[in-house]
Amino acid sequence: MEKKGANLEIDNLDMQILSLLMEDATIPYTEIAKRLIVSGGTIHVRMKKMQDLGIIKGSNLLIDAQKIGYDVCAYLGIYLEKGSTYKDAVEKLRKVKEIVELHYTTGAWSMFAKIICRDTNHLRLVLNDYIQSVEGIQRTETFISLEESIKRQISLDT
Repeated sequence: MEKKGANLEIDNLDMQILSLLMEDATIPYTEIAKRLIVSGGTIHVRMKKMQDLGIIKGSNLLIDAQKIGYDVCAYLGIYLEKGSTYKDAVEKLRKVKEIVELHYTTGAWSMFAKIICRDTNHLRLVLNDYIQSVEGIQRTETFISLEESIKRQISLDT
């Protein structure tokens, strides 16, 4: 059964595998197989297929940044002088390790970034010395997050 609206070769079993892994990426394939009542080989084949299709792009270790001294999460609206400077700006911003997400957007800003810093002094340094000095960036608008209320992956209807 192909997912409606999707142009991908995935079925309900693939969606169930993804759902289990999204809850706990460390779950062994043998445990997934047991829960879904299929063979371990089936899980391996399905995982390889989804990796080849680019659905699964790897796995990440999630850490609590605050617990290791990074207390400030900020969002940054970035205004570019011209749209043609986007690619060069992205390459320069890619070198700023405090930027953990960067999106090309519609609306008020050209780009929108998520930044994680130790404190407000660190944030000011990153903004002044690294981001606002990038050629093509006209100005920025910063929003400091006071609390992360919801963080989750997309919900898969299985």
